[in-house]
Amino acid sequence: LMAGERRRRGGDGPRERPRERLRDRDPKLRQQQKPPRGSGRGRTALALTAAAAALALGLAAAAAEWNRWSEASRLVTPHPAPPAVPPGSTGPLESPTYFWGTYRPHVYFGMKTRSPRAVATGLMWLQHGSNLRHTTDQNDGVSRYGWLMHDGENFGVQEIRDEGLVLRTEFVKQPGGDHGGDWSWRVTVKMEGKGPAPLLSLFFYVATDGQGALRPVLENGTRLAAVAGTAEELGDFTLTFLPPTGEGGEGPKYASYNFLAAGVPGLHRLTDLVQQSLRESSVFSPPGRPRRRFFGVSSTGGLPGESPRGQLLLHQVTLEPPAVLEVTLESGSAAGVRRERLAGPALSTALAWHAATFEQRFEDTFGLGARGVSLPQRRFAQAALSEMLGGIGFFHGRSLLRSERQEEPVPGTESVLFTAVPSRSCFPRGFLWDEGFHLLLLSRWDPALARDILAHWLDLLNADGWIPREQILGEEARARVPPEFVLQHSETANPPTLLLALERLLPDAPLPYLRRLFPRLRAWFEWLNRTQAGPEPFTFRWRGRDTDPERFLNPKTLSSGLDDYPRASHPSVQERHLDLRCWMALGARVLAVLAEHLGESPALYRHMASALSDNDLLDRLHWAPELGTFADFGNHSAAVALRWHRPPPVPGRPPPTPQLRREVREAPRPQFVGALGYVSLFPLLLQLLRADSPRLPALLGSMRNERQLWTPFGLRSLARDSPLYLRRNTEHDPPYWRGSVWVNINFLALRALHGYAQAAGPHQERAAQLYRELRHNLVANVFRQYEATGFLWEHYRDSDGAGQGCHPFAGWSALVVLAMAEDY
Repeated sequence: LMAGERRRRGGDGPRERPRERLRDRDPKLRQQQKPPRGSGRGRTALALTAAAAALALGLAAAAAEWNRWSEASRLVTPHPAPPAVPPGSTGPLESPTYFWGTYRPHVYFGMKTRSPRAVATGLMWLQHGSNLRHTTDQNDGVSRYGWLMHDGENFGVQEIRDEGLVLRTEFVKQPGGDHGGDWSWRVTVKMEGKGPAPLLSLFFYVATDGQGALRPVLENGTRLAAVAGTAEELGDFTLTFLPPTGEGGEGPKYASYNFLAAGVPGLHRLTDLVQQSLRESSVFSPPGRPRRRFFGVSSTGGLPGESPRGQLLLHQVTLEPPAVLEVTLESGSAAGVRRERLAGPALSTALAWHAATFEQRFEDTFGLGARGVSLPQRRFAQAALSEMLGGIGFFHGRSLLRSERQEEPVPGTESVLFTAVPSRSCFPRGFLWDEGFHLLLLSRWDPALARDILAHWLDLLNADGWIPREQILGEEARARVPPEFVLQHSETANPPTLLLALERLLPDAPLPYLRRLFPRLRAWFEWLNRTQAGPEPFTFRWRGRDTDPERFLNPKTLSSGLDDYPRASHPSVQERHLDLRCWMALGARVLAVLAEHLGESPALYRHMASALSDNDLLDRLHWAPELGTFADFGNHSAAVALRWHRPPPVPGRPPPTPQLRREVREAPRPQFVGALGYVSLFPLLLQLLRADSPRLPALLGSMRNERQLWTPFGLRSLARDSPLYLRRNTEHDPPYWRGSVWVNINFLALRALHGYAQAAGPHQERAAQLYRELRHNLVANVFRQYEATGFLWEHYRDSDGAGQGCHPFAGWSALVVLAMAEDY
């Protein structure tokens, strides 16, 4: 650091001391310092001074290098506390229920083991004349898809609609043996409407990634009847591809078969490998029918120029719908306890039993039938929960990290993560603040599953107590991420919503589990308290705002989770962020309860929770009298706009492209930020305001005011009369948190209003009335959009309630289930 400071000042020599400068100006002092004439002491002293200076420089450089190395080391060093997930606890013997699963949310249908070196299985399909389908993409023309039933453990039913084709994918797991038991798939295909059936190819595959071996078992030299495999976590297993049958149990179905055996450089290249191997040289020739050519796979040996890291065996079945196809995986270690193969009538019986069990468990958990909810709405709620459960993934790899004091990024420690994902099509990876909302629903359905996921997240903590906000682990995950979002910055936080879920899980969680979590939660909270501190005591500021403010109408704050929500126009260290202060109050409150629960001293957390919940202090720091609401504070100007600018021409080059740049028509000054919206509500959302608070009427009024936050579809994120309402942030960035209705914040609003409606106080009836209206509006619109489109959406347009953004988005939008059940 010293060496860096000297370089910034323009020289590498030691800084001159004040006494030395004074001596140079005073002749008497200079005379006193002269050695006797003819003496070598002067030369010796000068030599010693030079040596000392060189030594000081060397030590400073070494110290700077040590600091850089130490910071880089801590960045990638796991936290020293014992792991929250005990070693070995997720293996096939200790956790057989969750060992196999649909842990590949980015593909339409696939399963793998919950282990770093997983064997992956999956389905692709191709309507000849259309495109190969494999990985979920909201722009690929598939009109609807999603899980209708999924219990998160042993069973699932999904429906996919693609250009007139209806695919129904079902799976059932069967326990037994030492390696996670068996499972079976059933894929039913049929066409909507009438007319000639198109030629359809279904591709069933199994692939390894770094370990394990696969051996094809061929029938008649052309049909891949089975795959005999072995793997470290699976032992010996057999994957059998049964011949297709007609729909409804009819006899055998005519089909053509192709198979592919190839090396793969990684699971992220499976689609490319299959696409490259397709050749229009195969012939479909049913007896007495015209012959048709189709694209069939042919062995290529792999992708040119890429070294194989694993094996792929793929079974292609080409037929005319309707048809039923089944695949079974049988574990070698379950052979002694297996009564029969889970196929045909046995599979039908198992599927029917699991479906009935799921429906009963759903009603026992949420009680929607007893509340008089209609059957279509109950089916919708089941699908919302199921899509979240079917979107749970298991990831393994290294994040790419960067310290604010390091120029070059470094790979993080090798990590695993078991997590739900926000969206299978857009965000098939872990997001820190999303996961806290996911766990609110998952903890109601399966507390053990929710505890396991929470523990996995806390095991990502590094030595400093930081968890990267976005988890991009492994090549399959990274292949779906725009390059600008891959790098995770060590100063960037995210709202600690995991503590929302912990607050719900805490009363019934086993004490040994909570003891494993506590040191990690404490370290995470301390990191937030230390690194996100604001300019005054008990204030906080999100780090990591956009660094090029002239590109943006309002520089984004990705770390807050509310990306483009308006903050101070000119980022500075003087900012005070209201939402972060409220999150820290929640964190202190939860940690105080947890510490007391474990017999630890809660005093520190209680003191902080009390200070952060102090309504008078909150008023002083964040109440804006001129706005009549709570607000952020910072260096702000409301007189900003985007204007087209043409950069100056460069001789000999084409005219430069015009750019939208920000113009500031009135200089910024320290003031409250005039943006009424979700951030303004945070003291209410996290229930920091007393039930008799004189500020509640203003917030309730803003919520119900149609010129501000109220819509027939839920609360909009930014008031209609706010300066940046629905304003684009750049040429290419449409408004995101500037007016749309978001289910997660509306859920927090319902939760808070429900609490205020039950608390004695002067605003009780107003809160109750607002709660009833808001709940009806939110639930009715999300259901209406699902019926119209087949999807839950990332957010909803405030003008007409239409779904916007990513779909399916069964992350926090699935919280509508808890709202329907009034379970807060």
